[in-house]
Amino acid sequence: MADSTTTARWIPLGEGEGGGPEGLLVLPDGRPAHGSVVVAGEFFGVTGHLKAVCERLAAAGYAVLAPDFYWRNARRAGFGHDEAGRAEGRRLMTALRRDEVLADLTAARSTVREFGGQGGTAMLGFSLGGHIAVLGATALPFDLVVSYYGGWLLDGGIPLAEPRPPVADSAAIAKNTGFLLGFFGADDFVMSLDEWHRVGEHLHAAGVRHEQVTYQGVGHGFFNDERPDTFDEKSATDAWRRTLDALAEHLRRG
Repeated sequence: MADSTTTARWIPLGEGEGGGPEGLLVLPDGRPAHGSVVVAGEFFGVTGHLKAVCERLAAAGYAVLAPDFYWRNARRAGFGHDEAGRAEGRRLMTALRRDEVLADLTAARSTVREFGGQGGTAMLGFSLGGHIAVLGATALPFDLVVSYYGGWLLDGGIPLAEPRPPVADSAAIAKNTGFLLGFFGADDFVMSLDEWHRVGEHLHAAGVRHEQVTYQGVGHGFFNDERPDTFDEKSATDAWRRTLDALAEHLRRG
């Protein structure tokens, strides 16, 4: 954890007011940001874990914004990791539609860049958010995209992946994205290791600058320390180090 304090508040995205989209904005205190990061979480919504991730990124010197993608059906939703939370997360996740999510991402990217100084802009996501990060790369320019165990990337499986999963549009990712960094546990139940390898083949064929990091003996959700059944400290520590290194390389300028 960087030795710094942060400030967090909910703000409207883009020009939206009142009933429009919102996001949790977290900024480094008392110093300019080195760049901006849009963060998308697991299907549990804007949880304590996601807020902690945003605070860690802000403490490292970035302006960070976590959009509330569920706002059309539930404002500022954040659920526990129990069966009730999973059920509600699945319900809201399957209600997401591509045009709406991309509209929210467009507004979030525009908004957070106002606080990011002269640095670049990244998109980072976990699970559902990892899918959203790669989806965003098909339509919006990002200097860096980081996907932690993003699911449904190539073979689909949720409405958000229709009509084409995001990696099927790898040519668009190559056009929009400076670099794509992906993390995956070999024992993930959401996406098979075979699909993960085929994701890499598609990215390579399209000329996407990317790196895929695979952790053996690790499953889905390995970064979330609020989920002791899946958390893996060694993999999480390594992935976070690589994430900060990539942010410094691709976002900091001058």
